[in-house]
Amino acid sequence: PVDLFSPTYPAPDQVMSTLRRTGAGFTGTLLGHHWTEFMFYVFCQVFNDPIHGTVELHPLLIKIIDTPQFQRLRNIKQLGGAYFVYPGASHNRFEHSIGVGHLAGQLVEALRTRQPELDINDRDVLCVKIAGLCHDLGHGPFSHLYDQMFINRAKRPDGGKKHEEASVEMFDHLVESNNLELELEDHGLILPDDMDFIKKLIGGLKDPKAVQVSPWPYCGRPKEKSFLFEIVANKTNGIDVNKFDYFARDCYHLGMQNNFDHLRFIQFARVIKVKKDELNHICCRDKEVGNLYDMFYTRNCLHRRAYQHKVNKIIEYMIAEAFLKADNHIKIEGSGGKEFTLSTAIGDKEAYTKLTGLVINSPSVELAEAKKILERIISRDHYRFLGETKPRQVLTREKPVTQHSTSPETRSELNQPLCKAASVMSLFSTLCCCHSCQVSKLLPACFSEQLIRAARRHLIKWCEDKGFLLYPLAPSHKTKELAS
Repeated sequence: PVDLFSPTYPAPDQVMSTLRRTGAGFTGTLLGHHWTEFMFYVFCQVFNDPIHGTVELHPLLIKIIDTPQFQRLRNIKQLGGAYFVYPGASHNRFEHSIGVGHLAGQLVEALRTRQPELDINDRDVLCVKIAGLCHDLGHGPFSHLYDQMFINRAKRPDGGKKHEEASVEMFDHLVESNNLELELEDHGLILPDDMDFIKKLIGGLKDPKAVQVSPWPYCGRPKEKSFLFEIVANKTNGIDVNKFDYFARDCYHLGMQNNFDHLRFIQFARVIKVKKDELNHICCRDKEVGNLYDMFYTRNCLHRRAYQHKVNKIIEYMIAEAFLKADNHIKIEGSGGKEFTLSTAIGDKEAYTKLTGLVINSPSVELAEAKKILERIISRDHYRFLGETKPRQVLTREKPVTQHSTSPETRSELNQPLCKAASVMSLFSTLCCCHSCQVSKLLPACFSEQLIRAARRHLIKWCEDKGFLLYPLAPSHKTKELAS
């Protein structure tokens, strides 16, 4: 037995190694705590987060954080080119991922405490926390700029991958390359079921029709625990802890007001079976519709004032253009010693681990054109904005709140009536549909709009042909190179 009160107190790795090797027991107690609780409180790590305050993470999560695949997120900007517009927007995917892992644990623990009949166990909680922590492992340099602006223009033969798919593959690579299988099992997880479950939590249930077939098509957890798939990546209505963190974090660093209270949402969240699909969904009280309005209004403000800021989009266009110029000249060593370019590195996880926002810091002569574009960004000599137009919108047909198809992570502006935003729990814990007629007429029916921005000289004629109003139009003497 290992004496916990020995002056040479064993490190976590030594403790787990002893358990695996001998199956030995442990002696000693601390203030009456059971050994498993004692091990968690001793071996967990505390982070001081500016958004969530003191954050305690499970020892297994610390193991995942201390890997090259996760540490690369320190050098990937959360908001891409917005840092060149908002000086405070310097935060990275690293701290966002820790925040999502923390909030995922808060939500699942709250549901377990208030609804013990859901039979949420320690394995479920740990899997949800890991999924929240690892949900953004697949982001490339400058986050969405890489997969939405650069990869799409690089014309990869496979069409490129979205960051959600890359995150699942990176999680597999993280576990395999760092030999974490034994660590996962030591902390009570069952492989491969829990690995499959974590990966599905990261990707979310994308096909709404698949969940209604029989038998239940998703391995890892039974149909009764379908609500767990709505915590990290909610493809049902887009309300998940990923948004909770980046709303709060982005507003904090951008200097904007966040009116949405995610802690209040967690407080009132309950799981209820929906008659339409006979699945358990995370619902909220009907009186919380105002808080959800604040959430979608905050999202709209972030898009309008930061994510879709005209100078931000121009700078991101220029960075993507620099990546295209440098694509064939930057070589990244991957598995088996094979070399990959900027656009092909996403296909090899060893090469992708080395790909961060610091990728163009190279003295190579072939990168002269790319560096010239980046120097223009630094000197604020960016492409000039010519104008924008708003197309005639076709409003989405209103449906009950349990039916909608809005993708939560899209960066393009789509029509999103709030009446399709969330399941609502009535005062008597029965599911009801919240239609637009049941909420205040003073509140908007849509929190987004479609904008077409262009900077080609034939924009005026194109708008005339379409019947669109162009505003504003930059004077010709101010027009330099134009971004499209």
